[in-house]
Amino acid sequence: MRPHRRALSGLTLALAVATACVQPTAAAPPRQTPLPGYGHGYDDVFDLRGTPAAALPGSETDTNPVNVFADQGAWHAYALPAADAPGGYGGFTGPLYLAQEYPWWLSTAFSRIRLSEGGRPLDLAGGGAPHFTSRPGALVQAYDLGGGVRLTLELRYATHRTALVRATVRNTGAAPRTLGADWTGTLLRPAQEPMRQAPSLAVAPEGVAVDFAKVRAADDYLTDGTERFEVRHKEPVRTTLTGEGDSYRTELAAPFTLKPGADHSLDWAESYTFTRAERVAEAGEVQRVLAGPARTVRTVDARWRRYVDGVTAGVAPGRRRLAVKALETLVTNWRSPAGRLLHDGITPSLSYKWFAGGLWAWDTWKQAVGTARFDTGLAEAQIRSVLDHQIRPGSTTRPQDAGMIPDVVFYNDPRRGGTNWNERNSKPPLGAWSVWEVYRRSGDKDFLREVYPKLAAYERWWYRNRDHDHNGLAEYGATVDPANGTAGQQRLAAAWESGMDNAPRFDAASGTSVVPNQDGSGRVIGYSLTQESVDLNSYLAADQKHLGRIATELGKRADADEWRAKAAATARAVRERMYDPATGWFHDTALGTGTRLVDRGRGIEGAIPLWTGVATRSQAAAVRERLLDPGEFSTTMPLPTVSKSSPYFAARQYWRGPVWLDQAYFAIAGMRRYGFDRDADALTTRLIGSAAGLTGNGPIMENYDPLTGDPLNSPNFSWSAALLLPLVGEQ
Repeated sequence: MRPHRRALSGLTLALAVATACVQPTAAAPPRQTPLPGYGHGYDDVFDLRGTPAAALPGSETDTNPVNVFADQGAWHAYALPAADAPGGYGGFTGPLYLAQEYPWWLSTAFSRIRLSEGGRPLDLAGGGAPHFTSRPGALVQAYDLGGGVRLTLELRYATHRTALVRATVRNTGAAPRTLGADWTGTLLRPAQEPMRQAPSLAVAPEGVAVDFAKVRAADDYLTDGTERFEVRHKEPVRTTLTGEGDSYRTELAAPFTLKPGADHSLDWAESYTFTRAERVAEAGEVQRVLAGPARTVRTVDARWRRYVDGVTAGVAPGRRRLAVKALETLVTNWRSPAGRLLHDGITPSLSYKWFAGGLWAWDTWKQAVGTARFDTGLAEAQIRSVLDHQIRPGSTTRPQDAGMIPDVVFYNDPRRGGTNWNERNSKPPLGAWSVWEVYRRSGDKDFLREVYPKLAAYERWWYRNRDHDHNGLAEYGATVDPANGTAGQQRLAAAWESGMDNAPRFDAASGTSVVPNQDGSGRVIGYSLTQESVDLNSYLAADQKHLGRIATELGKRADADEWRAKAAATARAVRERMYDPATGWFHDTALGTGTRLVDRGRGIEGAIPLWTGVATRSQAAAVRERLLDPGEFSTTMPLPTVSKSSPYFAARQYWRGPVWLDQAYFAIAGMRRYGFDRDADALTTRLIGSAAGLTGNGPIMENYDPLTGDPLNSPNFSWSAALLLPLVGEQ
């Protein structure tokens, strides 16, 4: 994973990540009595309460300080009001919407309901403090207005573009009540042009809408002028614009009367669409949802029951809330097809500007493994989402890269002005492992048939374009691309290709450089680092083994034999050439000489041979000793990316020390593979218990300080959430 590539222009990668944003641990809200209904055992696994201060989330750090909730791949999200901010009562915070690639707040609370009687508004807090809670699949608010009137608000996602809000008004008194209702909201405009004038309010036949002007501010705000956010009510309403057109008031056309003990529901839908075609299609869906809102509620709750059952199966009771937190993280980061994203996929984090609207290949492989525990269809879709953009044979722009899977794809490709789309490098090859893990849960052999040739082509690309000396050990590198026009840019792309961007082994000062790779005719087809990386080749060995399994399932015996032989040869090369007996660790080796590069100290990549099973038992035992050594990897929060003994260790600098949960998972799962279960259990307990906020209501972070457990970068991070699921479920 890496920061936005444009933001690094003119800076060293180490400087950029050293100044990455830090997410403070939120104070826990007061505990309240659970509201009735499904899922109250998992109420508030996150603190989702808050109010944005400006339209641009976290403008200083690019990190949104308010945790949000979304579902079904929607491109807009919500939070709960802050308990101490009555101005937000009666509405859900937001929405936060994606201007194709970047998150913005549309309002502090766009649809705030108010009840009235005899023309006089009722105080939502007249009977005491309201109750706000999040639970699997829903946000819920409860108000006692005093005098025998209660109001409950529930928000669920009915479709991939529409949230359904139900307001249930109940008469708990002894006399009939005749009540009116209205809704108000105000735009939270961006501070700067051209974004400031992009949103505009409009009266809609069944409510109110926000239209968006065309803005192509490539690194901040992207719209085509066809986007719309629209609120549609089930019952007849009248809407007027106020406040010079930035505010509105929607009024229920006629009051309603409640007998004692009766209740009445007011239902509305909030939709965010990108194109006119989407809007037309969604209008029919909204009509269906509003015709039977109770049916939608039952359907959504049943789906979330399946989700929760999936992630908590086999998990110890004390860790089930954490499993549900991981589930909710993944679902909120789920984006449905839009723009150049052709299948459902999961973005790294809706909370961080540069991670909100794109799909990374390396992330996807790991995220699909976690997602398969609750929705194999979604897991398959997100694998397709990156395979959609695999370079095909006959490509007119990069034929030499046939089979390559780009690093990251976004709503906009470069032809549409996208600056985040990245084909200058790929990402570590874990696709066959990911597909196999999904297949183990789905049994979907048609999916195997669909993706097998694509995975095989990707494997061949690595050895054609990234094995400089053709010795069976590949190197990270860079593509032939305009962005890779200098040796420095090629080396940077190679570091990104590893996914471990600023790790010490990729420093220019360490002697790392790049060499061109050529085909038989002498044409340059890519570039390789002058080192063969232990993690890359361990991943390749694992993927070759899984390709053999897939080929066997498909009855391709010759292919299976070939992949098994290749896996055995790659594994043998790793354990014979990359393990150093003197240090008891696996290291990268110098291209050409095969010298083990031990001077950089130990990196967590040296534990990958345990996870992939290429290490001998004695090698695994030596690696175990280092993983359990407090002076090496057994820090306060264990398993940092760089050993504490390394001269390059830096506890808070991205890949130079912080704990990443994916690498921690690989190390722990590797220990289990070699029978060190008791040690793996102990490390898991320490890892979970020492990460700030993880077992409370804080977000799951991108990484953590190994010396303190403090949260560091990007809250609500998907691959951390995805691999927490097998981590907590494998004891």
